[in-house]
Amino acid sequence: MAKSPPRIGFLCGSLRTGSINQQLSKAIQKKAKAKGVKTGEINLDTYDLPLYHGDLKTPAGVKKLITRMKGFDGVVIVTPEYNGGLPPVLKNAIDWTSTVETGHINGRIYGIAACTPGPMSGIMVMRELQFLLMRLGADLVPTQAGCGFAAKAFDTKGHLTAEPASTFADKMLDQMLSRIKAKR
Repeated sequence: MAKSPPRIGFLCGSLRTGSINQQLSKAIQKKAKAKGVKTGEINLDTYDLPLYHGDLKTPAGVKKLITRMKGFDGVVIVTPEYNGGLPPVLKNAIDWTSTVETGHINGRIYGIAACTPGPMSGIMVMRELQFLLMRLGADLVPTQAGCGFAAKAFDTKGHLTAEPASTFADKMLDQMLSRIKAKR
């Protein structure tokens, strides 16, 4: 019996319509599909997560988000960089879900990507996210797909054409697929 194709979920830390990070997420998904991956969106806007507060009862959306993430062999988090750090919506989701469990983090293979309008390609936020995910036990691949100068990074069909970002994205996906294959 043939194994099912690997499944990778894409979670974007930007909810804004037309976000350059959503554009990067979609471009990396195209690359993943070309490698035989079944992809899926993990849209934080659909889980109704209030700001984390330890006195609040855990919202139903937290368990739904955990279940969704567990449905994938791997997860790529694509994040904008806000003042050198994580966007609040992404940090809030990580904080809420990690108070319930961490199986959706330490049970998956993770990749990180970021896109910025300027030259720095999200290096600071990728470092922060790497630290946080590793602290929670993530199996994180070493290659990260940082993409600077977003206005010139994509072609008219939404493909990531900027280098070295495109090569980094391919390498990150290949590393994820290798680890997913070894884990199965």
